[in-house]
Amino acid sequence: MRLRRLRDGRVVALVLVLAVAVVGLANAFAPTRSAFSAVVANTGNSAATAPYFTCAAAVGADTSTALFAYRLGEASGSTTATDWSGKGLNGTYQGSMTATTPSPNACPRDAGSSYALNGSTSFVSTPRSYANPTTFSEEVWFRTTVAGGMLVGFGSNQVAASGQHDRQVYLNTAGQLVFGTYNGTTQVVTSPKAYTDGAWHHVVATMSASTGMRLYADGALVASNTAFTVPENYTGYFRVGYDTVSGWPGQPSNFAFTGSMRYAAVYGSVLSATQVANHAAAGR
Repeated sequence: MRLRRLRDGRVVALVLVLAVAVVGLANAFAPTRSAFSAVVANTGNSAATAPYFTCAAAVGADTSTALFAYRLGEASGSTTATDWSGKGLNGTYQGSMTATTPSPNACPRDAGSSYALNGSTSFVSTPRSYANPTTFSEEVWFRTTVAGGMLVGFGSNQVAASGQHDRQVYLNTAGQLVFGTYNGTTQVVTSPKAYTDGAWHHVVATMSASTGMRLYADGALVASNTAFTVPENYTGYFRVGYDTVSGWPGQPSNFAFTGSMRYAAVYGSVLSATQVANHAAAGR
C-alpha cells in the first residue's frame, strides 16, 4: 500500500506539471492586449490628417520653386530676415524689428516668434529685382484687427513707395483680402468676408497665363478670375508688409500693415490647391 500511494503521488505531481506547462503554452500564444489606453489630439481636438505637421516642413517641401522664404522669427532688433529657401536671398527688416510670441501663435508646432509690424515703418525688403514675373505665388500668415495695409506685393522701388505696383495682396477698408494686378486697368479678386478678427489667417495668391488669378484664404479658394492672366510688364521687387496701394479698389488710408506675420514666401510657380491646403493645415 505504501508503494502504491507513492506511485499515485508521483502520478499526481506529473499531472500537475503537465497542466502548468499547457497553461503556459496557451498564454504564450494567446493574443496580446495592452494594459493602457491613449488619446491623440491636437489643438483642434482631432488627429492630424495633413501630410505635413509643421509650417517649416510644408513650405520646405515646395522651396524648389521658391524665390525666397522667410520665417520672420528673428529676435527683436534683428536687421536680417533669413532666407531658408536655399537661394540665399536674405531680406532686410526696415524700421524696428519687433519679435513677439502671441498665444495662440501661427504654426504653433514650429519653434520661434512672430514679426510684429507697427503700421508705420515696419516691412521687409528683398535684395534683388525680378524682370516681369508672370507666374508666381505669394504667401504669408497674418493676424490683425486693423482694416487696411499691404501684406505682400511687387513694386518698382526696393524700399520707398513704388511708382509701378501690382501683384499685390492687401486688406481693403472693409477688412477683405484683395489680390490685384494691373494691365492698363486694375484687375482684382476680392474675398467675400473680412479677416480682421484678430485670429491667425493664411493667404496665398497665385497667377499665371494658364490659370489666371486665384486667391486662397485659410486653405480654401475664395476668389478667382481666369480672364486676368497678364500683370504689368516691369522690373521690380517683392516686398512684405508695405508699399503703396494708391488707386486700388477699397484703398485704405494707411498702406502699411498693422499686426503680426509669420512664414512669408514667394514662389516662381503656381501652388496647387493641394499645396495651399497642406500649408494652411500645417499651421493650425
